[in-house]
Amino acid sequence: MLPALAYLTLGSMIIPLQAAPLMLNKFEDDESSVWYLAMNLNPADGHVMDYTTGWSEDKFIGTYRAALSQDYLNRVIWNYPATYIAIVRHQKGIVEAVKVFRFRESNRSLLSRFQAMNPGREVVTEGGPLQEEISDGAQDMADDPVFSVDGDLAFNWGYGNNGVRIVLTGGHLSRAHENNDNTHGLGNHFACDPLTGESTHPEWAHEISNIQDSGKNPTTVQGTDHGSGSKYVSGRVYGNYAIYVSGRANSFPSPGNLLDLEITSHPKLRFY
Repeated sequence: MLPALAYLTLGSMIIPLQAAPLMLNKFEDDESSVWYLAMNLNPADGHVMDYTTGWSEDKFIGTYRAALSQDYLNRVIWNYPATYIAIVRHQKGIVEAVKVFRFRESNRSLLSRFQAMNPGREVVTEGGPLQEEISDGAQDMADDPVFSVDGDLAFNWGYGNNGVRIVLTGGHLSRAHENNDNTHGLGNHFACDPLTGESTHPEWAHEISNIQDSGKNPTTVQGTDHGSGSKYVSGRVYGNYAIYVSGRANSFPSPGNLLDLEITSHPKLRFY
């Protein structure tokens, strides 16, 4: 029989009284977690966030006021040690689609991950999406670079003289020696040194390309944020793409919710 007042009952759990303050603090801390906006990509704002711009540099891009309407990179959050990452397609700050992943290597900043270009080509998450939600009314999903393909996230996918900063492993991943312009995602360049992040021909920079078999065919890119390369075709803007990180949150507000620089979310999974 348990001694009187020696234990505390919390739901179905019996906790030693001397441990109760620590346990209660932990549960209280776990009740809510915060997502921080690290980056926003608008493929038609006149600024090209290609493979060689911003990702591996420790600098601020954009403004707080236009953080969810123009290209944006918060250097403070870019240095934040993250365990979870969410990629959110949104329409004027309203969530349209979201995927949440857990990094294979916890508590490491986006800056350090995107600076790891040599050899690069690293699959950085594991287990696939922890959360994947798409609005019933979402359009242009069939070739979306994030939401039309499965798998985990890979960073710094260099191949030949091409580079893509974020791709999904369920799409086509060109081999390292292939120079076929045929891996597509966020932060692209068809004429750069992917091991150093330096551009060799700026006309081949482009921000967001859709899933397609470009090879020798024209490459459709979202919006107008691309170089003057002859094979580029300006396509529809499917939305802005926001990247959020967190040290603890493993679920993100569903489609229809309003985005902000910081978002509080209630974790749904305790052991991931």
